[in-house]
Amino acid sequence: MGFRNRREAGAVLADLLSAYANRPDAIALGLVRGGVPVAAEVATRLSIPLDVLVVRKLGVPWAPEVAFGALGPGGVQVLNPEIAGRLDEEEIAMVVRHESAELRRRERLFRLGRPPLTLDGRTALVIDDGLATGATADAAVAVARSLDAARVILAAPVGATAAVERLTRSADEVVCPITDPHFGAVSRYYDDFRQLVDADVTRLLA
Repeated sequence: MGFRNRREAGAVLADLLSAYANRPDAIALGLVRGGVPVAAEVATRLSIPLDVLVVRKLGVPWAPEVAFGALGPGGVQVLNPEIAGRLDEEEIAMVVRHESAELRRRERLFRLGRPPLTLDGRTALVIDDGLATGATADAAVAVARSLDAARVILAAPVGATAAVERLTRSADEVVCPITDPHFGAVSRYYDDFRQLVDADVTRLLA
């Protein structure tokens, strides 16, 4: 099972999130980069606003694809203790410094001159294109709560079973139509999973 592309995945999610259509308190928040086209499709189909939530995965120095945690704006930091516990403090600090700088750069770029995101009393639909470890999505949920969202709904088309279970403990609701205990990589579930560049994201947000 899978999807042709992120747009089709967003259409499937929109059907599952139809209860939030035309809700004045609801907002679709795409995670940069891959979550933004999925969220854009959800926002269009549900007639709700679209915005971006910038978080950065913290990758193990010698295996960057393996996340030991994630960062979000406002000083939010989420660590996966099973992996982070294998690193020393300097290794963690080095990655955090690097990713903090990149997070600030992306915030400046993708906010497009808009003021900082506020979610006071709103229902935040936090959307990504897939959940491998769940670390980035977990940070995004924490960021949304720190911005005073009333409810945080985490939605992704596909996810590892363990990641989805992890997120049920932090989000108010998790919507994930395809879960797999032997997940592997998000790209396995898409025919077209081309990597997005910054210009793709800014075009969708504009």
